[in-house]
Order: sequence, then C-alpha cells, then structure tokens
Amino acid sequence: MSEIAGCVLCGGTVAPDGYCWDCGAAQPSFRSRVEITADGGAAGISDRGRHRGINADAMALSTVGSWTVGVVCDGVSMSPRSERAAQVAAEVGVTVLAARLREGVLPEIALGDSARRAARAVAGLAASVHAAPACTYVAGIAGPEGIWSAWIGDSRAYWLPDEGPGMALTEDDTGRHEALSAWLGADAGEPAPHIRSYRPSVPGRLLLCTDGLWRYLPDVAALRGVLPRRPIAPSAGSDLLEDTRSLVRYALDAGGHDNITALLIPVAPAAPTATVTGHQRQSAAVLPPRGPVPLPRDKG
Repeated sequence: MSEIAGCVLCGGTVAPDGYCWDCGAAQPSFRSRVEITADGGAAGISDRGRHRGINADAMALSTVGSWTVGVVCDGVSMSPRSERAAQVAAEVGVTVLAARLREGVLPEIALGDSARRAARAVAGLAASVHAAPACTYVAGIAGPEGIWSAWIGDSRAYWLPDEGPGMALTEDDTGRHEALSAWLGADAGEPAPHIRSYRPSVPGRLLLCTDGLWRYLPDVAALRGVLPRRPIAPSAGSDLLEDTRSLVRYALDAGGHDNITALLIPVAPAAPTATVTGHQRQSAAVLPPRGPVPLPRDKG
C-alpha cells in the first residue's frame, strides 16, 4: 500500500480509512494496490486499475482450522463512498464467517449470517436511503469437505480444477442493460444471498473476483488460459500469489478500465467423489425484505 504524505487537495492529515480529516476528500493512492496472503496458501490482489481515481474494491481472507474463507466486494460507483461500503462489507463478512465456523455451524448457515451482517454494516454507513453507500458481495469457503460460495450482486466465484472442467459458481444479479438487481446498502432492503456448494474430486482453486477481472476473462476457459497448468499444493502460497498477479496483470494489459480484484483459495479434497450438494436461493417467503423491493441500480 502506498504511503500518503498529505491530502492531495488541501494538504491536510489523511485518516486511516483514506479520507482527509480536514476536507473529507478521498485519496487516490489509498489502497491503490493491495496484496494479501493467508495460512494455507490463499492469496489476493486488489488493484485500482488504469482509469479509476480510487480503488472501490475490497477483499479479506482468514483461516479457521482446515477452512479458508474469503470475501470480495465491489463498490457501486453511482453511490457515495462506495469504497468504504466495500471495505466494511469485506471486513465484517469475513470476521462473522470465521466466527460462525469456529462455533461449529454449517457453512451454508455461516455464509448467510455473514452476508446479512455485512449488509447491516453497510446500511449503517448511510446518511439516508437517498445517500446510501453500496457494494456487491461474494464470499467463499474451502476445506477438505468441499467448497461453498454466497453472493449478492455481480461479483463472481469460479471453481478452477487442476484437471477436468471447471464452472462458475455464481449467477449475476442483473437485469436489463446489466443493471444490478441486488446489492448491499440502505436502499436495498434485507439481502437474500444465493448459496451454492460443490464437492470436488480433484485439487484446484476457488476464485473470487470482481467485474474488473471477469469482464476480460468471463469464463473458466479464459481464466485457465491465463493460469499455469500445474498442480497446486495447499501450502504453495507464493504460487497462488503469482497466479493472482497473472490474472490482474492480464486485466491491466487488456485495458484496466475498472478496479480489479482476484482472490485465489487452494482446494485439496479429502474424498474422491464429486457431487453437487445444493443450490439455494432464499425467497421472499422465507426471508421477507425490509421495505420496498429495490429498483435496479446502474453500477456506472
């Protein structure tokens, strides 16, 4: 992360969240590029890209025993302080996710709880429903028992095996003209996260990413064309960090028109069988929204 000497507008003191204490301006160099790793080999990179003033993407990683958990969020550019929404959602989401797994709850329950807690935290940033920071959300869990993903919006999760076909684990919450139909924010109501699980038979990678990456690499074939075709050891943190750098570098070389975030989690299954174990979408009958159903939102 780049050092910030003073506010780029007024020269004042920059707060830890990347805003000036004196004039409130966001600092372009704050979180312009962030690289993170976790025990077990997971790695992530978030880059501002070539054409954005600030990085409104955020990510977080943690490990709980044999589980590795990650969250990636993308700030909705048409909302105020979207970068703050993404950062809060990622931090709260991964903290709650790790805590719930540590308590022994099922991964599906942990994912749902963490998404709703992240949504409440983002809603708390709003001055009103008309000035509401907003972001998308995707979370992943990987362990010997399988992989799980949960999402709200158009940030994605992919299963990228070392051998055999991979798959997208998410489906974008979008309507006409790719306008968002679901997001986190005070103007979005109570979230209804989608949850999907899969039990792979071979090692591979769970990828969480924002549209700054997948618009250049939209499917499994394109993603695997950029990544090296070699076995991934669960402890090979440097390998996954280099793999993540390869993905982000490709998006930057292709134009880098948006913020780019990619997070890779190694997967080493304990059993040789592979089955799809569920695909759940919570409905209004199970979890009624608070207030009116949100109108589609343009990410800009």
